[in-house]
Amino acid sequence: MTVEQKQVVQQAELNKKLWAIANDLRGSMDASDFKNYILGLIFYRFLSEKVIDYSNTLLGDDDNISYADAWNSDELKDTLVEEMIRGLGYVIDPKFLFSTLIEKIRTGDFEIEMLQQAINEIEESTIGRDSEDDFNHLFDDMDLQSSKLGRDNNSRTELIAKVMNNIDQINFGIGEAEIDVLGDAYEFLISQFAASAGKKAGEFYTPQQVSEILTRIVTIDKKDLRSVYDPACGSGSLLLRVGKHAHVYNYYGQELNTTTYNLARMNMLLHDIRYKDFAIYNTDTLTHPMIGEDQTFEAIVANPPYSANWSADQKFLLDPRFSQYGKLAPKSKADFAFVQDMIYHLDENGTLAVVLPHGVLFRGAAEGVIRTFLIKEKNYLDAVIGLPANIFFGTSIPTCILVFKKCREDNEHVLFIDASNEFESGKNQNRLTNDNVDKIVDTFKNREEIDKYSHLATMAEIKENEYNLNIPRYVDTFEEEEPIDIVQVCKEIEEINNEIKQTEKEFLELVNQLAITDESKDIIEATKKVFRHE
Repeated sequence: MTVEQKQVVQQAELNKKLWAIANDLRGSMDASDFKNYILGLIFYRFLSEKVIDYSNTLLGDDDNISYADAWNSDELKDTLVEEMIRGLGYVIDPKFLFSTLIEKIRTGDFEIEMLQQAINEIEESTIGRDSEDDFNHLFDDMDLQSSKLGRDNNSRTELIAKVMNNIDQINFGIGEAEIDVLGDAYEFLISQFAASAGKKAGEFYTPQQVSEILTRIVTIDKKDLRSVYDPACGSGSLLLRVGKHAHVYNYYGQELNTTTYNLARMNMLLHDIRYKDFAIYNTDTLTHPMIGEDQTFEAIVANPPYSANWSADQKFLLDPRFSQYGKLAPKSKADFAFVQDMIYHLDENGTLAVVLPHGVLFRGAAEGVIRTFLIKEKNYLDAVIGLPANIFFGTSIPTCILVFKKCREDNEHVLFIDASNEFESGKNQNRLTNDNVDKIVDTFKNREEIDKYSHLATMAEIKENEYNLNIPRYVDTFEEEEPIDIVQVCKEIEEINNEIKQTEKEFLELVNQLAITDESKDIIEATKKVFRHE
């Protein structure tokens, strides 16, 4: 089975289970709240299973000692707890493991307070430890006392028990998964309930095929990366996909939305990224950057919110991220502000790939000044890639990928790729196939010129276009129509007219042969006038 086939099978199984869970919750709460409970419980199950696996490793091959036995042993417990805190960053009492609560659900002994105590103790086990920041308030969005779950304790317990049973039946296969379980679950839930949820999932989650393009571009010819950064990391899916193509030592991200920030931290831990190896911050990257001024990254990937609002306060002209440009991105369009932040933190040998709306390619005023500076003065722009419309949830606009490098191999050209017409149509969203992705990445890597698809534009061409990067200016996708033979067309028209006249003649002869009555005379005469075009 190919990777793509595995993705389809795993995705179908996940979606089926998620739909069953959503149906359990449907009558109780708004669709926008579904994901908080579903994803939180998925993550709780993962943390529980991780504890069991880790304890088995620590306890060795002695089948006579279970995790629960070791926990109840005065001799083993303290050592076990310390080793788990050191290795995992947290610990769970055996009586609060997901599997233990599932057993209580089956025997009718489960109470929702048990789950609340379990997630509280997970966070409490990290207090005063190095992992505290990575687990603090991690489950805040899963309010188990909410009236949305039910009017009384019994109804809330019953509903959560149903959800946990469904989650227990999902075969995540984390180690063998070809899909991003939490990210895909989030995308599926948003795709099904986007209208009532009122969310733009594209702001938080980047479709896998787009992620694949970005991450393959920034990891070309690199097996190891000191660090990777995403200033608007959403669920963390982009950062994690970079780790699939290279060994990443440290992951860094910022995310303004608290719920999505929690999801990103969950996603890191779920994918076996040690708490020591990632730093995700819950702040606005533009106004409250948490990345050190001197910190640079070998790879930067991002899909920031399109044309977002930001303060554009004049004080930012003193900020080293923006000061050299002389202009700030407009208040209503922060796209280039994100680019400036990323450029500032890009390593001299690093690569930056970012998804943006097409407007950044040609809008004037301050954006035109920033764009011109990046190309003319810095020569950082390496490629412009046009993507198809309607490939993100929540927006149908076409998008583009901009690739920046501070040390470019080809300083004389910028590669333009128009991939806007190559996609697989879908009912709700269009989709890039693996072949579409391969073509984009291969064209970028080889810097190929392909007729009606890609073009290596010289700096002189870009200057002639006044640093307007609108892709049709550089990639001609016009398809010439076949020449029309006017003589043949006229001949065909004449033949058709002759056929019409012959048909009219035959019809009128039939009319004249009819038995004429006083009542039908007027109708027949009117019919003749029509055919005589009177």
